[in-house]
Amino acid sequence: MNQQLNERESLALIESMINKAKNNFSESGTLFLVWGFVILICSVLHFVTTCFFDYENGGYVWGLTWLATIFQIFYLRKKVRKQKVKSYSDDIIKYIWITFFVVMVIMVFILIWQKSYISIIPAILVLYGIPTLFTGLLFKFRPLVIGGICCWLLALACTFTHWHFQLLYIGAAGIAAWIIPGIYLRKKFIKENQQYGR
Repeated sequence: MNQQLNERESLALIESMINKAKNNFSESGTLFLVWGFVILICSVLHFVTTCFFDYENGGYVWGLTWLATIFQIFYLRKKVRKQKVKSYSDDIIKYIWITFFVVMVIMVFILIWQKSYISIIPAILVLYGIPTLFTGLLFKFRPLVIGGICCWLLALACTFTHWHFQLLYIGAAGIAAWIIPGIYLRKKFIKENQQYGR
């Protein structure tokens, strides 16, 4: 009987650790919203400056992503200091997104070097869908799974779309893979804080 109770306690402990990992992932949705809106704003500005003002250097607007990167570094440092429990899944997600970033930089460099500019946006969308979908599957978070699939569908749509409109597909990917999941996480975070009186 005592052994059975210990087994139950062990299962309860494992379950609570899994829930902690899920809650840790869901945090506040801040990074999702920051990146989603930065990507959306950059893609729309690049499209507008290129199509309506015939400005050749419209791509410089993507420099705003460096501000989002700096914000993310400080935000994650602060989060790590406050974090009491670090789960194995946290490390997996971290390494997957680092791998995505490195592969994306290499891929974009190769495509620019080969002057295959038309392939850059579809390649980014295909790559972007991988860590998004994987994160969603790992945490059983449907909005991210849908967001990852949307990225792949948008990459396929690029095949039949003029380059200028492909810029808007990146914005659409930002909405599907970042903003919508971010809003969902934000609502969940606020609800949990109100429930537990934090």
